[in-house]
Amino acid sequence: MTAVADTRAAAPERAGSRDLAGTGVLLRLALRRDRVMLPVWVLAIAVTGSSTLTRMKSIYDTAADRAQVARDMNNNGAMRSMLGVAFGDSYGALTVWRVGVFLAAFAGIMSVLLVIRHTREEEESGRQEALSSGMVGRRAGLTSALLTVVIANAAIAVLITATLAGEGGGGALALGLSVGLTGLVFGALAAVIAQITDNARLARGIAAGAVGVAYMLRLLGDAAKDASEGSSHVLVWLSPIGWAENTRPFANERWWALLLSAAFAAGSLALAYSLAGRRDIGAGFFSSRPGPATAAPSLLSPYGLAWRLQRGTLLGWLIGVTLSAAGLAGVANGADDIVGDSEKNREVIERMGGSHNLTDAFLAAMVGILGVIITVYAVGAALRLRSEETDQRAEPLLANAVSRLRWAASHLVIAYLGPAVVLVAGGLVMGLVHGSATDDLGGQVPRLLGALLAQVPAVWVVVSVVVFLFGLLPAYTSSLGWGVVGVVVALGWLGPALNVSQSVLDISPFGHLPKLPGESVSATPFVWLLLLSAVLTAAGLWGLRRRDMAN
Repeated sequence: MTAVADTRAAAPERAGSRDLAGTGVLLRLALRRDRVMLPVWVLAIAVTGSSTLTRMKSIYDTAADRAQVARDMNNNGAMRSMLGVAFGDSYGALTVWRVGVFLAAFAGIMSVLLVIRHTREEEESGRQEALSSGMVGRRAGLTSALLTVVIANAAIAVLITATLAGEGGGGALALGLSVGLTGLVFGALAAVIAQITDNARLARGIAAGAVGVAYMLRLLGDAAKDASEGSSHVLVWLSPIGWAENTRPFANERWWALLLSAAFAAGSLALAYSLAGRRDIGAGFFSSRPGPATAAPSLLSPYGLAWRLQRGTLLGWLIGVTLSAAGLAGVANGADDIVGDSEKNREVIERMGGSHNLTDAFLAAMVGILGVIITVYAVGAALRLRSEETDQRAEPLLANAVSRLRWAASHLVIAYLGPAVVLVAGGLVMGLVHGSATDDLGGQVPRLLGALLAQVPAVWVVVSVVVFLFGLLPAYTSSLGWGVVGVVVALGWLGPALNVSQSVLDISPFGHLPKLPGESVSATPFVWLLLLSAVLTAAGLWGLRRRDMAN
C-alpha cells in the first residue's frame, strides 16, 4: 500500500516535469532566433533613458530652470497627457517625466511581439506540433517564450539602473523595475491572448491594442488631473503604464506600486498556464464557429474575400483611432498658456510640434503620433499576403482564374486605402471636437483633416517597403517589415525627446512631412514620397510574378 501511495503521490510531479520537458532547448532556440532583434530592443530602450538624461542636463543647467519646467508642464493638461507628470525637478525626475511612459510602452510592445512570436506563431506554422511529437512538454513552448521575455526585461531593468544610478540608486532601480515589470505585465497578458485566439495575427493585434489602450488611459487620466502633489486620476490606476508612472522614480519612490504590476503579471501567467493545458496544439481555447453552407455572392471575387478577412481589423482600428483623436483634441485647448516667457519651454514645444503656437504644436505632435501608430495597422494588413501564402490559402485561389497580381491587389487595396479611411475619420473627429471647443468648426475641421491626411504618403511608403520585401525577400518579410515599423515608431516618439538630428529623423518617411497644423505646406515632399511608394510597390509586384510561391 505504501508503494502504491508513493507512486500516486509522485505521478503529479512527473506529469508536471513532462509538461516542461525540452524547455531549455526551446529557450536556447528562441534566444538564437532573436539574437539580433532582442539586443536591439533592449539597448534601444536602455540607451533612450541615458541619452535623455544627458539631454536634460544640457537644456536645464540650473535648479531654477528645472523647477520652472516641472511647474509649468504640470500646470497644463495637454503637456501632462503628452509626457506624463513631473513628480520632481531633479535631473533623474525630469528624465522619467520626459520618457518614462514611453519606455514602459516600448517594453510592453517588445514583450508582446516576443511572446506571440514564440507561442501562437509557432503553432500556426506547424513547428510546435512537430516539436511536440518528440520529447517536448505541453507547456515547454509557453515557458520558453516567457523566459525569453523575462531575460529581455531583466536586462532592460539592469541597464536602466546602471546607466542612471549616478542620479540616485533608489530612483534608478525604481525606474528599471517599473519598466521591466510593465514589460512582464504585457508579456503575460499576451500569453493569455495567445491561448484564447487561434492565429498569430489576431493575437498580435489584440495584445498590441491592449498596450495602446493602457497608454490612452494614462494619457486621458493625466490630462484630467495633475498628480504631482496628490493621487492620480482613476484612469491612470486602470493602466499598467500608469502603475509604472506612479512608482515615481527619483521622487519619493512608491515601491508598493510595483506590487500591482507583479500581481497582475502573476495572475495572467497562472491563467495562461491553465489555458495551455486545456486546449489542443494549434487551436484556440474557443473553437471557431462553422461558416454557412454556401458562400455569399461577395466572396466570389478575391476582393470580396480580402474584405471579409480584413474588415474586422479595420473596424477595430477605426473605432480606436477616432476615440483617441477625440480624447487628444479634448485636452488641447488652453495649451498656449504654458509657454509664457520661458525660452526653454518654447524650445521643448517647438521640438515636439514645430510651431510657436503651443496648441498647434500639441496638435501637430499628436497628429504625428497617430500617423506613426497607424503604420502598425497598415503593415499588418499588407502582411496578410504573406500569411495567406505560407498557410496555403493562396494556392487554391491561384490555381483558378485568379492571377497573382489580382490576388495581391485584393489585399493591398485595403492596406493602402484602410489607413487613409482611418486617418480621415480621425481628422474629422479631431476637427469637430477641437472646433466645437474653440467655436471655429469651419476653420478647425479642414485644418485637422488636412493634417491627418498629410500622413498618408508616409504610411504608404512603409506599406510599400513590405510589398517590396514580400516580392523579393519573402522569407524575411515579417521580421524586416515589423523592424521597419519599430524604427519608424521609435524615431517618431523618441526622436524629438533625444534631440536626434534631422538627418537621422529623415530615415523615417514621416521625418520629411511638415508638422501640421502650423507649418507651411509644400508639395515637394508629398510628391517624392508618393513616387517612392509607387517604385517600391512596382518592384515588389514584379518580384512576386517571378518567384515561386511557398509550399
